Amino acid sequence: MGTLRQFRSWGLRALVGLALGILFVACAPQAMPAPEPTEAPAEAIPTEGLDIEATEEPGIPPASPPTLLERRMLVLEYPPGIRAGDSDVVRLTLEVDDRGNITPTAELDGNVTEGEVIEFPDLFETHNVLAQARLDMAGMEVRPSGEISEPLRPGQSVTFYWSLRPEDVGNYRGTVWFYLTYIPLDGSPESRQALSSQVIEIQATSFFGMDAGTARVAGLVGTALGSVLGMPFFEEALRWLWRRMKRQPVRG
Repeated sequence: MGTLRQFRSWGLRALVGLALGILFVACAPQAMPAPEPTEAPAEAIPTEGLDIEATEEPGIPPASPPTLLERRMLVLEYPPGIRAGDSDVVRLTLEVDDRGNITPTAELDGNVTEGEVIEFPDLFETHNVLAQARLDMAGMEVRPSGEISEPLRPGQSVTFYWSLRPEDVGNYRGTVWFYLTYIPLDGSPESRQALSSQVIEIQATSFFGMDAGTARVAGLVGTALGSVLGMPFFEEALRWLWRRMKRQPVRG
């Protein structure tokens, strides 16, 4: 009997333990899977009142907006020689050149032509632009003297002319200057940019030591004399005069 009672007591405790274990497992909280990390949206950071330059890396200058440039061809044409007392023309032209080719020095109708490509800021929307030129040549009469100004428009060419007149024979050396003046539309102070200075040399010559006026008079006289001598009746007139002189008796 005692053994049976012990067996029953042990079985009861086993059943109670099994029931408690099942109840513990059923009531225990289940482990949830860890959520995947998601990126939080970037928040706008107010920049008002902040020192932006302080956030830039030291030693690296801040980026500046690119400057638009306009490219054009500057062509200078002048005579290599002028007869003393005569006059000739020097011409400077600022042309639109999309290809940017430099015109080589060449002889054109006896004149020297030189070209160079120049670039300058494209400020036509905010400024009035003036093209200005001056020819300095000592010892020779230059007209007009001083600077010449022409308004410069987008896509349009400008041309400057000078008349030169040497009075004496010799070598003359001068410089052709070219500038651009920018006048802001908002009334700000104007600025000036020198873009070119080209040196020219001109030889003043004479005709057999005569100045241009004397040479022209001599040429007119020679032309008139040649015209008379070339007339068909002139030879007959000389023959008639010669026969008349031979018929006259010689007086003793």
